[in-house]
Amino acid sequence: MASDTVKLAEYLFVRLVQLGVQSMFGVPGDYNLRLLDFVAPAGLHWVGNCNELNAAYAADGYARINGLSALITTFGVGELSASNGIAGAYAERSAVVHIVGTPPRPLQSSRALMHHTFNDGEYRRFAAMATHITAAQTNLTDAVTTPEKIDWILQQALIHHRPVYLEVPDDMPDVLVSSKNLKSPIQVPAVPSPLHEPKVIDRILERVYSAQRPVIFVDGESRALEIVDQVDVLIKATNWPTWTSVYGKGLVNEQHPNVYGLYAAGFGDKSAQEYFESADLILAFGPHYSDTNSYFSTTVPKAAAAITFRDSTVQIEDDIYRDTSPKNILSHILHTLDSTRLVQATGPPKQVITLDDIQNSQAVAQNNFYRLVNPLFNEGDVVLAETGTAAYGSRAFKLPPKARLFTAVTWLSIGYMLPATLGAALAKRELNKSTGAKNQTVLIIGDGSLQMTAQEISVMIKNKLDILIFIVNNEGYTIERVIHGRKQAYNDVPFWRHTQALSYFGADEKHVAENTFTARTCGELREVLKNERVRNGSGVRLVEVMMDREDVQGPLLYLLNKQIAEEQAQQGN
Repeated sequence: MASDTVKLAEYLFVRLVQLGVQSMFGVPGDYNLRLLDFVAPAGLHWVGNCNELNAAYAADGYARINGLSALITTFGVGELSASNGIAGAYAERSAVVHIVGTPPRPLQSSRALMHHTFNDGEYRRFAAMATHITAAQTNLTDAVTTPEKIDWILQQALIHHRPVYLEVPDDMPDVLVSSKNLKSPIQVPAVPSPLHEPKVIDRILERVYSAQRPVIFVDGESRALEIVDQVDVLIKATNWPTWTSVYGKGLVNEQHPNVYGLYAAGFGDKSAQEYFESADLILAFGPHYSDTNSYFSTTVPKAAAAITFRDSTVQIEDDIYRDTSPKNILSHILHTLDSTRLVQATGPPKQVITLDDIQNSQAVAQNNFYRLVNPLFNEGDVVLAETGTAAYGSRAFKLPPKARLFTAVTWLSIGYMLPATLGAALAKRELNKSTGAKNQTVLIIGDGSLQMTAQEISVMIKNKLDILIFIVNNEGYTIERVIHGRKQAYNDVPFWRHTQALSYFGADEKHVAENTFTARTCGELREVLKNERVRNGSGVRLVEVMMDREDVQGPLLYLLNKQIAEEQAQQGN
């Protein structure tokens, strides 16, 4: 092999390693097997998932911690199984490189009737489907253009913070391509400063200095904008009252004295709502105003008070300034900010989380479980809460510094969080190698959601990940019950013996005996939480907590009460 050439698969995987990817998710299939031969030699860890959907979920979780991830599936059946997870990553901005092993080029060009197709000679339908759920797509068809195509598709993932789609025909992994580009890193191009940038900065500073009742509001797309660190500096420099959205929770240090946690409008603290709605300036970063993230649009800042920072725009009141970089604008603001000209804003009284009212004899319930679990978390931990009651309960957590919270935002695909926990835990362990730090990864998931993707517990065990799982056993899909059909059988799920899960999925019996727990009362839960294996243990540990099937709070309680009132009205008629 000439020194200026390299095999295609080697080129692709070297590029991924250069961008910080250390693990590869996926499932083997006959059109990607030759590609998989190159994974381990490239220094990548092959995770090996139970199915493609789980692999996509796991890759999403990995990317949210690491910044980029990679997933390999086979053509047709494999990629379509993964498509729901890829769509979720697109909706919530997670940079997953979806690599699809496709049939060899001669078969495609001859329109051969092959398996994993519709048996009609048409090979482009699946790629056409991918255009709707990925930010960019490319197909490797020859040796000459391959290096540039690979570099371009990886760059697109970094630019958009969304999944991309890369087809590798099965006859190409061994094809020699130029290695010249490998000497130059793939970078995101800098955004040129537009002519109107000074005007934008002046207008922002004018509003900042004149504000009498200011708010900083951090939403989840701040991560994709790569401004999280800058926003933290701004929060400390202004000392202004700060809230986050559901999606933004975990991106802000909640230990800062001026950070109030989650803003929930009428579904949360009333004094916070009064302050927020009377603000004369709201600096809104990375907005993601889906109904579930914005409490049915009630947390969206009013335009007259808002300055909103998005991907390539800054909006001041009704004026939208395009082709701007929020990162550049914030850098200028922070560099020129005169703190002596800022109002010393005092926010509303803070809500205090207390455990004093929780009696040991009480049943574990939504209104006490999350408060009891909260002290378990330490700096740098990753906490994941599945769609359902867990997603709503976890919103009240007060997180330690550098802790991350993943919870239901927009896509809301039930079962996502368990494989995402696998990916996040793996990424966190890899990032900790350089520092020697050790963090907990904690998953809170309902019994219904667990049944969607439970197989991935076996992959957690195989990969020796340190993960603590709380299973909320409330006998089915409680979130669906409160939306509609609270007494309907379709919201029930089959009965599982959760305390036997670790054994079935491959843990040794000693580990199972020492790391499986159950709690029905608050006293029992307190004892479990004191256990050193729960607090600082290793491997996968499982705690099953029993709750009532209609035990909910927050917006879910509103929906439940509405449904009950409708039922009573119908009975009255």
